[in-house]
Amino acid sequence: MIIETRAYARAGLLGNPSDGFFGKTISISVRNFGASISLYESPELNIEPQPQDTNSFRSIYHLRDAVASLGYHGGIPLIKAALKRFCEYCDQQGIRLPNRNFTIRYSTSIPRQVGLSGSSAIVVATFRALMKFYQLDIPLPQLPTLVLKTESEELGITAGLQDRVIQCYEGCVYMNFDRDQIERCGHGIYEPVDPRLLPKLYIAYKTSLGKQSGRIHNDVRSRWDKGEELVVKTLQEIADVARQGREALLNNDTSQFHGLVNQNFDLRTRIYTISESNLEMISAARRIGASASFAGSGGAIVGTYKDDDMLNRLFVEMKHLNARVIKPYVV
Repeated sequence: MIIETRAYARAGLLGNPSDGFFGKTISISVRNFGASISLYESPELNIEPQPQDTNSFRSIYHLRDAVASLGYHGGIPLIKAALKRFCEYCDQQGIRLPNRNFTIRYSTSIPRQVGLSGSSAIVVATFRALMKFYQLDIPLPQLPTLVLKTESEELGITAGLQDRVIQCYEGCVYMNFDRDQIERCGHGIYEPVDPRLLPKLYIAYKTSLGKQSGRIHNDVRSRWDKGEELVVKTLQEIADVARQGREALLNNDTSQFHGLVNQNFDLRTRIYTISESNLEMISAARRIGASASFAGSGGAIVGTYKDDDMLNRLFVEMKHLNARVIKPYVV
């Protein structure tokens, strides 16, 4: 029997990137794109490489383009790290895994390095497949923390909990990463929000690639660790944007939500350097009346729009920038 699992892309609506600094966020799963895992029993444990894992290239230019679009390692290190962490988790819980082997393969349609969380989707889907194969459950609030530690401690990826929470819970989730809660329980307070409360949303992303998120966050992390007032205060304000956004959704106040999306990005510019390429997308969206902020760490933006006419204008404006526009499927 073949086990098949999936995890979806995600977009941070509000509060991004305060999740890594004990803040608050609202995120959605984006079912337009996903990472899939196929797993079936076999005599030996095998991880099947995919085309993006190849070390054979047509030319040095082919190698250059492949590394630019897929990174240096593909998905196999992510799967290896997930398998190792899953085994260690079972050991810590006193769970003895049966002597069964499997073959595992992955595929993904999530655009790389544009802030839609393609790497963590592979890890989440792998954990789901392992839980099915071994017929055991990891408590849902704990799973995002386990996924984060897989990436950060095994592979040195700098990231926060937000992406993993929404990919584990799916739909729309309001997250409170209260410091006392995190240190006491190992996870935040995660509150699903009815996706029907969401306004009209779009996502736009560059078809050329952005930077890896870890590099983008490192400078702000060091400044926050030192207690720099501007950084600490700005991240607190960004977190409060998410709190206000939750209230706006519950009150069906689309106008306030629209303004909060813009405010989130404007606050971000105080402490992060924004590339010209990303600013072009933000400015183009705002020129026609849509709101716009980063969906992640750059390369993709998310926002609200008023009607189909505005959406069509978004398609036109973004096409000039070699950017694609989609309507996210949340559920």
